[in-house]
Amino acid sequence: DKIFNAKITNKRMDAVRDIFVFQCLIGARVGDLCRLTRDNVQGGFITYIARKTKDGHPVPVTVPLSEKAKSIIDKYNIPGGMLLPFITDQRYNDYIKDIARFVKLDRTVTRLNSLTGEPETVRICDIISSHMARRTFIGNLYGKVDTGIICSMSGHTKDSKAFGRYYDVSKELQQQAINLID
Repeated sequence: DKIFNAKITNKRMDAVRDIFVFQCLIGARVGDLCRLTRDNVQGGFITYIARKTKDGHPVPVTVPLSEKAKSIIDKYNIPGGMLLPFITDQRYNDYIKDIARFVKLDRTVTRLNSLTGEPETVRICDIISSHMARRTFIGNLYGKVDTGIICSMSGHTKDSKAFGRYYDVSKELQQQAINLID
């Protein structure tokens, strides 16, 4: 919401914000997201075949569109039917970081350094990327609805081991679990 509601006057940055927020609202991989066209919007839903699965076991993905998602789609009428005004993946990720800094998404998080394997603290605005939109989609739903529902909208199979990488169990869910034995 902080990103969605930000007053961004730069047209390119405004478009990147829209793409990122839309991705947070539908949970698509960036590769699938950039291929979406108006034909993928059907009756208040976005429907597509997840590219990662199309050659092995095609997984059709259908996600209901929220009012925010619909408002973003309605902003654009791109010749050729593309849904949103995409740019290269690298530029997209660079601009997302700029937007996060602009709206002051600068809380620190701990992660493992990929080179040293040691924990390090970093600002979210320095590491945010398109993949964080997918994680946000899954994380916002996790613990509130059945994981099978989330998997059906994120393109994961029901028993996917990869699905576990996309969420962190919140302190609230941990507390709810402890309250069951207290």
